[in-house]
Amino acid sequence: MTALLASVRSHDEAFDAAQAGAEIIDLKEPDEGALGGMPADEIARIVLALRAHYPVKPISATIGDVPTEALDDIATRVIRVSDAGVDYVKVGVTPGPAARRCLAHLASLPATVVPVLLSDEGIDADLVDYAAGLGFAGMVFDTASKNGRTLFDCVDMPTLAHCLGLIGAHGAMTGVAGSLGWAQLGQIHALAPDFAGFRAALCDEGRTARLNAKNVAQWAEALHHAPHEAQAT
Repeated sequence: MTALLASVRSHDEAFDAAQAGAEIIDLKEPDEGALGGMPADEIARIVLALRAHYPVKPISATIGDVPTEALDDIATRVIRVSDAGVDYVKVGVTPGPAARRCLAHLASLPATVVPVLLSDEGIDADLVDYAAGLGFAGMVFDTASKNGRTLFDCVDMPTLAHCLGLIGAHGAMTGVAGSLGWAQLGQIHALAPDFAGFRAALCDEGRTARLNAKNVAQWAEALHHAPHEAQAT
């Protein structure tokens, strides 16, 4: 079963998503970019409130859109977000000369980091293999540009399947995201990642609009059941 990661921007959205069936609550600010970060004190406030009602539901948060080579800034933000009480800290990594150094640095930090491999220009399978051996709790494939192109427009299915397999072989969680919608549901089912992340698809009018709990419930149901199972119910 593929779990639903719902990206939320507020206390109210977090509770709406949790109540509607999202397995992972992901805190971010879409007005600040693809991985826009919330203030650490706001993250801590939402985490504290969620824990009181959903003590075992995983919570992740992003550190913001930071250049891959900005290692000191990344480290500072990772520790700040981790100290706010989340289970996972998501950090965007762009393939290129600085990517391996960044991933090694992330693996050394005293936090549970989930690298988000930004795949707008494709995936470097050698980089994925390297990252998979560093002991991360999980890894996600996503896109930085929210311009209508989905992850599946940027990366072909065989490459994605191969790279998800590399990560899974090391016992880490696998995730996909990147402007995904109903047209990509079959591809998500075919890949069967541990989780799929959504923002725009959970809103009625784009990723910066308010999350709609009805959309969350529909996506949770769709991800939990393959198409033939849904037809049989």
